[in-house]
Amino acid sequence: MPEVKSPDDDGVQIDMISAERMEGLTSMEKIRIILDGVRDGNIVILEEGLTPDEESRLIEVTMTEISPDEFNGIEIESYPQSGDDEGGFLGRLMGKESTPKKLTVIGPANQIETLHKDETLISALVSRN
Repeated sequence: MPEVKSPDDDGVQIDMISAERMEGLTSMEKIRIILDGVRDGNIVILEEGLTPDEESRLIEVTMTEISPDEFNGIEIESYPQSGDDEGGFLGRLMGKESTPKKLTVIGPANQIETLHKDETLISALVSRN
């Protein structure tokens, strides 16, 4: 990741990662980029969210890295898939790939609190610890 100026003590850094940047990366490479940012206290926003399998894997890896003194885990919210795709059980049965969610917001569990979420809005309260 290119070097970025650190926010001052009163700010929260938000990393907005384009779909183009994530394209071609393995699931584990995507998870590492996300977790490295969140462990640094940043909020990570993915233009194109993760597939359900990648999201599950992100949660699994996060659980193994939780440490009471260093890392409290993540808070994750995604816009749902649009209703016109053939995802879910039938899509998997027919061999269709899992479609990524539209947008995903990920942050440190002790700094981000979801206030509201629906198909068009994710509202979160972000604090600086």
